[in-house]
Amino acid sequence: MGEIVPILVATALVNNVVLLRALGVCPLFGASIRIESAIAVALATAFVLTLASMVAWLLETLVLAPLGLGYLRILAFIVVIAATVQATELFVRRRQPLLYEVLGLQIPLIAANCAVLGVTLLNVAHARSFLESALYGLGTSTGFALALVLFAGLRERIVASDVPAPFRGPAILLVTAALMALAFMGFAGLSDA
Repeated sequence: MGEIVPILVATALVNNVVLLRALGVCPLFGASIRIESAIAVALATAFVLTLASMVAWLLETLVLAPLGLGYLRILAFIVVIAATVQATELFVRRRQPLLYEVLGLQIPLIAANCAVLGVTLLNVAHARSFLESALYGLGTSTGFALALVLFAGLRERIVASDVPAPFRGPAILLVTAALMALAFMGFAGLSDA
C-alpha cells in the first residue's frame, strides 16, 4: 500500500507514456490544438485507460493465463479496449451531450491510441497486481493528460509567436515535443519504477 505514490509519480512523470515511451503521440499532435479539447480528450482517455487496465488484468489473470491462451493476449486486449471505448462513448453521449459534441470523433480514436494497449501489455509483462495495474493505468493517464495539456498550451503560444520560416508547421511541434521530453527526463531521479 505504501507504493501508491511511487507508482503514480513513476508513471506520470518519470516514465511518461507520451514523451518518454513514445506511445500516444498521435493524440499529442492531433488533439492538442486547443486546451479545451486537450482536456476533454485527456479525461476520456484517462477513464478508458484506467478501466481497460483493470479489465485486462482480470482477463489475463482469470482467463488467459489459467487456460494457457497467452498467444491471444493482444487480440483479447484490443477487444477489451474497444468495448471500453464503446461503453465510454455511450455513457458520454447519454449523460454529457455537450461534452460528446466537444469530443466529436475523438472518443472512437481512443481505441486506436497505442498508449492504452501499451499500458495493458506493460502491466502483464511486469506481473503487476490488480491494484498496481489500476494505479499504473491512473498514473499513466495522469501523465498523458499532463503532456497533452502542456503541449496544447505551448501550441497555442506557438501560433501567436513569430516562428522562423524553416521551423513553421510540424517542425516546431516536433522540436517542442522533443524539448518537453528532455524536460520530463529531468524527473528520472524521483523513482526507480
